[in-house]
Amino acid sequence: MQEKILVVDDEKDIADLVAVYLQNDGYQVEMVYNAQSALECVERETFGLAILDVMLPDMDGFMLCRKIREKHLFPIIMLTARVEDMDKITGLTVGADDYVTKPFNPLELLARVRTQLRRYTRYNTGKEDAVRQSEISIRGLHISREMHKCLLNGEPLTLTPMEFDILWYLCEKQGCVVASEELYEAVWGEKYLDSNNTVMTHIARLREKMREPARKPKYIKTIWGVGYTIE
Repeated sequence: MQEKILVVDDEKDIADLVAVYLQNDGYQVEMVYNAQSALECVERETFGLAILDVMLPDMDGFMLCRKIREKHLFPIIMLTARVEDMDKITGLTVGADDYVTKPFNPLELLARVRTQLRRYTRYNTGKEDAVRQSEISIRGLHISREMHKCLLNGEPLTLTPMEFDILWYLCEKQGCVVASEELYEAVWGEKYLDSNNTVMTHIARLREKMREPARKPKYIKTIWGVGYTIE
């Protein structure tokens, strides 16, 4: 059975359009039109992904995303009519995995839904290529690809699928400098753009969760003008 997707948008026409495309692709869809209804839904039902509009009548989508992230790790895609980089960065900072700017092509949104669900499903089923390394330990950091778990000095880190993917890729490339372009294209599966701040924002979130000091991080180090490395 296909995943169930939560669509939160106070513009009913847009919510209906998104739902039609998702349902035609075989997904179950729950539509709500405000943040409070969305929070009630995620408490009583299980979702594989959520699509959140930024402009909601009772609470903005950024705050809703933050509240969902307190308990849930399923992928979140933000819908925003705002094109400013800061709005996109805000969405990523509060825990969103991707964003789509209105007006949008429904087929593009559907493609992004599929991409996020593939990543999330892959890391939560443990179905990995047997020849690939499934666990890595680096100075108190232990990450298991099969179990989709990460421990830092014995304490679990609560990572979104995207954050886990980034950290795993850097750990897998331990000792090498990974360019932002390489990291983005490997994790997001899309062409990197020069103005893209997505990688930097996700790295900042990872460091915050790992309690890494900004100036002298122990694990994820910035090689200015080149990229990131875990030594």
